[in-house]
Amino acid sequence: MRMQWALLAGAVMIILSGCGNSNMSNQEHTTNSSQQHDTSDMNHSTSSELPAGLKEAENPAFKVGSQATIQADHMAGMNGATATIVGAYTTTAYTVSYTPTTGEEKVNNHKWVIHEEIKDAGSEPYAPGTEIILGADHMKGMDGAKATIDSAEPTTVYMVDYTPTTGGEPVKNHKWVTESELSAH
Repeated sequence: MRMQWALLAGAVMIILSGCGNSNMSNQEHTTNSSQQHDTSDMNHSTSSELPAGLKEAENPAFKVGSQATIQADHMAGMNGATATIVGAYTTTAYTVSYTPTTGEEKVNNHKWVIHEEIKDAGSEPYAPGTEIILGADHMKGMDGAKATIDSAEPTTVYMVDYTPTTGGEPVKNHKWVTESELSAH
């Protein structure tokens, strides 16, 4: 009888710990920019499709085809990973807070959405506090979501390929890493 209770208690603990982990990964991407996004919500298609109007950088610090070290923690396994530069573009990069169209909890300080990924964007950059509609699909529920600009940074952004330092499948065409988030390899 004791053995059955021990087995039942163990099974309940495993089930409950699995639920806790699921909730944690959902909450992980909703808090703030100092925490990493849950990679299951990221759109890691291998698409190299670019938003309309995005201009290639004329003289980027990191040339297409070169390698750099990522100094950002947008997602688990990103910080310290070796990136291969796939593209370099001149734009304004924004951190935004938005409520996903999927009904999930609000995401605060998401890095990065670029100017060309904002629906009906004009030619001038947006100021912090401006409400916009997202046209990016980096994460589930992002495209079409109402958002607020938290910060704006004119910069060169990079599309990169990298293998997470935590292991797992290589990430292709990750959008976006800013110039300040890369260092010479």
